[in-house]
Amino acid sequence: MKLAHVAARFLASIWATMSALSANAADKPPLELAKTGYLYAGGHVDEAVEGQPMVGHLYAEFMIPAKLTHPYPIIMIPGGSQTGTNFTGTIAGDEGWAQYFARRGYAVYVIDQVARGRSAYWSPTVFAPLAPANINFVEQRFVAPERFKLWPQAHLHSQFPGSGTREDPYFQAFLATQFPSLADFGRQQKINTEALVALLDKIGPAILLTHSQSGAYGWPVADQRPNMVKAIVAIEPSGPPMHDIVFSGAPDWFKDAAPTKISGLGDIPLTYDPPLAGGSALEVEQQAQPDKPDLVRCWTQKAPARQLPNLRSIPIVIIMSEASYHASYDHCTAAWLTQAGVPNTFIRLADVGIHGNGHMMMVEKNADAIAGVIEKWLATAVPGK
Repeated sequence: MKLAHVAARFLASIWATMSALSANAADKPPLELAKTGYLYAGGHVDEAVEGQPMVGHLYAEFMIPAKLTHPYPIIMIPGGSQTGTNFTGTIAGDEGWAQYFARRGYAVYVIDQVARGRSAYWSPTVFAPLAPANINFVEQRFVAPERFKLWPQAHLHSQFPGSGTREDPYFQAFLATQFPSLADFGRQQKINTEALVALLDKIGPAILLTHSQSGAYGWPVADQRPNMVKAIVAIEPSGPPMHDIVFSGAPDWFKDAAPTKISGLGDIPLTYDPPLAGGSALEVEQQAQPDKPDLVRCWTQKAPARQLPNLRSIPIVIIMSEASYHASYDHCTAAWLTQAGVPNTFIRLADVGIHGNGHMMMVEKNADAIAGVIEKWLATAVPGK
């Protein structure tokens, strides 16, 4: 109930801006930047590897607008198999969220995850084996879920450009952006959390914008640097709590994957109060019935729930699209945070008049409209100058 009340406060103001945010990119004036460039953060020299390379570092490109009107930059962190290109342009060739927010006075840092893209991968010995991007996964989860209907909301997807078939040029353009990822997600969480903390230490306080897989990094980064993370914009963050979901289509739709998540929200320990004794696990229970028939049954802590004190003062918004596989479970992540004493705003895009989006909403046809929702929330949660 609290989540619905919090989100409702933003609906009227967001609705009022939607029509203005649908303007074509061709109508935009040139983007004026004071500085653009790149940096690396984190990492170390690995003397055990031939050549003694730098490993464990991340790449970040930045845009500093000529008219800087907001005190904190936005760090944009792509999800699984993705790179920073998710935020620097859409599949249809329009500007991305990086340019959108730079135009509105935010400094923006767009990263490539450790061991991906321009953040060098060296060997399985240094990191972990690589898992290649899978065309079936790309097709079923990102580009054309409406054809496969693996979850109840999939048929609503309509915002990816083109026909969604493998031969379509937009499909091919998106497939070209997919990268191998480390097969060990626990390892990914550790090295990316370390590198993102190093980035914060290097550039100063910032807003984290996470997506999907990288949502699992945002919580421990904020837990370790609570005074430096000024807000978290979690775009369909890695979830739901405790167990990932296996999608099987009608009539059963969902089942829990076997592995459990150490912190509830991921595999990096978080600061709970009361603290967890060494080696002990969170005590959890699952809903007997879902909130609605088309949703998963959430896992929650058993009462009294342990709290997450380092996150409670950080403004947090979770944004969920209408047709993504996350539409069946992101409410569970919001509920987990609330139970742990962490206020958050949960926005269903359909509730603010934005329909048809899938998980890769930032590269879809109406990406600017979604950026407008984020902008509106940030204006209230983290005011500018």
